[in-house]
Amino acid sequence: MNDKNTENILSVDNLSVTFTHGNETNCAVKNVSFNLQKGKIFALVGESGSGKSVTAHAILRLLPEKSCQFPSGSVTYKNRKLLDIPLLQMQSIRGNGIGMIFQEPMTALNPLHTIEKQISETLILHGKLSSKGIKHRVLELLSLVGIPDPDQKLSFYPHELSGGQRQRVMIAMALSNEPDILIADEPTTALDVNIQKQVLSLLKELQQKMGMAILLITHDLGIVKRYADTVAVMSEGRLVETNDCKALFESPQHPYTQKLLASEPGGAPCSEPTTNSTLLEVSDFNVWFPIKKGVFKRTVGHVKAVNKVNFTLAKGKTLGIVGESGSGKTTLVQGLLRLCSSRGSIKVNGVEIQNLSQSEVRPYRKSLQIVFQDPFSSLSPRMSAANIISEGLAIHNPMPKQASDQLIIQIMKEVGLDPATRHRYPHEFSGGQRQRIAIARALILKPELIILDEPTSALDRSVQCQVVDLLRTLQEKHQFSYVFISHDLKVVKALAHDIMVLKDGIVTEQGPAADIFQNPQTEYTKELISAALNL
Repeated sequence: MNDKNTENILSVDNLSVTFTHGNETNCAVKNVSFNLQKGKIFALVGESGSGKSVTAHAILRLLPEKSCQFPSGSVTYKNRKLLDIPLLQMQSIRGNGIGMIFQEPMTALNPLHTIEKQISETLILHGKLSSKGIKHRVLELLSLVGIPDPDQKLSFYPHELSGGQRQRVMIAMALSNEPDILIADEPTTALDVNIQKQVLSLLKELQQKMGMAILLITHDLGIVKRYADTVAVMSEGRLVETNDCKALFESPQHPYTQKLLASEPGGAPCSEPTTNSTLLEVSDFNVWFPIKKGVFKRTVGHVKAVNKVNFTLAKGKTLGIVGESGSGKTTLVQGLLRLCSSRGSIKVNGVEIQNLSQSEVRPYRKSLQIVFQDPFSSLSPRMSAANIISEGLAIHNPMPKQASDQLIIQIMKEVGLDPATRHRYPHEFSGGQRQRIAIARALILKPELIILDEPTSALDRSVQCQVVDLLRTLQEKHQFSYVFISHDLKVVKALAHDIMVLKDGIVTEQGPAADIFQNPQTEYTKELISAALNL
């Protein structure tokens, strides 16, 4: 008989999943088998589109019933066949017996409900606490996952939190009923390295404390190596290799596994331009949000999201902005693009744009483009790839349809997309392909500056390498300037000429990237670099 701590709590046996669209049938998962054991972490890794998330969603029957079929296999949890039981019984298992952290928190959280209501809902549905105990439990969960000032965040809506904070809310919801199994689908993609370590250590601690089994889906092999007990590698819907974590990393058997382990963003930034002309100059820059209280909503203070930031960016160079989730990185660039109210000086090619009206600043938007963190929610699901890429042309550079179509084809080739796919919609592309569409949308206007807000965080390692190489190639060819926001310091090191470190909206350190990586001056920067290298 197995030791209690290592008995199988969930078994997936010969599972196949197909999707039918019209007359076409696509097999996304092919004869997959594995077991989850109590108190153990089972990692499922593979490239985007390999079938990892479909496998996880199949366990909880979260796939669309009309188009999804299970030609073979079973999923067994506590002697119950999950693919066969009534939906009502399945609903009692979701969140209670099996919790799930979804990959994209902005799309998984309800934008119309507060954080308190969404976490409370999970507790109310399974009826484990009285109404008085629910609020206390919500606060306890938010503190547990590292949300600062949790009592103030209760009334916040998802859009008022940073990407990392939204992910932590998702983790709190998944852990709220102390499930037997936690399915974590890319749980740390939006988190900086320090918070990654905290969250993963927390999950490991809770897993050991509660004897919880964790199915960890991730593209970050550093996380897998440090935290997983067993690793299964997935490619094109099949498991190609399953082994003990240490054995797999020391001696990978399958060529695909070997390729994954060799994928690591590397190389050096583009050579610096010979001329040092300034493109962007920012002085005494502030983004403060008012705190209003009382019946008349009087301003009683401010949240200083960005405070007294100064920097310059030369043409053809990359500035990397790093810092913890909620440190003000995204708010800073939103202020620079005049997407939120700010104070201070913003000069583009020597022209002050801070005090321009919206109509006056519009011509500058052609030169200042942005690629957002989440490629799925930043692309309209109702527009084809061609329409998304060419959207800016209609405003800044209208042209005949034939000329526009030729330009779209040229840009898609340049970012490594097949032009024949230009009439497809975002859901028909992988995560890496969606991010290439977002880059193409920015590129088609021939900007001078592209702001990249965590452009690789949702991508697996091999695709990250491709995107990093693509960005370097484009910069070398077009002499773009980049402002590159990321919590992944390995990616920053491969792209950035200069680095600015933000903490609580304040610049704690800035300078040439090589100097900061080799000789960081502040304890905070040392912690970030140490966490990135040792995670």
